Amino acid sequence: MSPAGIVVHPHPALAHVACVTLSQPDKLNAISRAMWRALRETFEGWAEREPSLRCVLVRGEGGSFAAGADIEEFPSFRFDEAALREYHEGLIAPALHAMLACDVPIVAQIEGACVGGGLEIAACCDLRIAGASARFGAPIARLGFPMAPDELAVVARVAGLATAAELLLEARLLDAPTALARGLVHRVVPDAEVAREADATAARIAALAPLAARANKRTLRLLAQGRLPDEGERREHFAYAASADHREGIEAFLGKCVPTFQGR
Repeated sequence: MSPAGIVVHPHPALAHVACVTLSQPDKLNAISRAMWRALRETFEGWAEREPSLRCVLVRGEGGSFAAGADIEEFPSFRFDEAALREYHEGLIAPALHAMLACDVPIVAQIEGACVGGGLEIAACCDLRIAGASARFGAPIARLGFPMAPDELAVVARVAGLATAAELLLEARLLDAPTALARGLVHRVVPDAEVAREADATAARIAALAPLAARANKRTLRLLAQGRLPDEGERREHFAYAASADHREGIEAFLGKCVPTFQGR
C-alpha cells in the first residue's frame, strides 16, 4: 500500500492500460484526505503526460470499492465552517473534477461497498462494472450532514436528480440490480467475474483508436454541460482527418482486416 492509500501501476496484462487502486482495506477503502489529494495529483494532466495511455481501471483493494470518506478524520476539521468548506471545495471537488477532465477513458471495477465518496469517484468514471452484491448510496444524513453541491452535481449527472434525492433524503442503499435499472452502472455480473469483465472492457477500449476515444470524451463532457462545441473546439475535433489512425481504420475496413491503432 502506498502512504497515500492510492496505488497506481501499469496493468500487468494489458498494454496501454493503467490501474488506480483505492487501498485502505482495513477500512473498506474509506477515502482519507491524503487519498483525495493523491487522486487529484494522479489524474490532473495524466492524458497529456502519457499520450500512449488508452484506458484507466479504477478499483478497490480487498473486495470493496470504497465505503465513503475516512470518518475518523472528521473531528479534526468538520466542525469549523472554513475548514469544512476547504475539505469539500478545495480537496474533494478538485479531485473529482480532475477525473472528469481526464481525456482517457476510465472504467470502474465495483465490488462491495460503493458509498459516499466511493460513489462520487465511480460517478466520474465513464463505464461502471458492478458485482452482483455491490451496494450504492450516500447515507450521510445519518451522520447529520448534506452532500456538498459540487459533489452532488457529479452524482446527479449519472444517477439523475430523482435517484439522488432518494439516496440522500432516505439515506437509502441500492443493490446492484436496482443501480443497473436506474442507469447508475452499465453492467452487473457475478461477483467472481467483476475483475474479468472490467479487464475485458478495458481491453476493448485499448484496442480501439485512442484519438477517437479522447475526442469522444471531450464532446461528451461538453454535452454534459448542456452545450455543443464552439468553433475552436470543432476545429480541434476535426483535426483527426489527417491522422494515421483515421486512415488505418478506414483502410483496414476496406481491406477486411483488423486495424492496428498507434495513437497518432
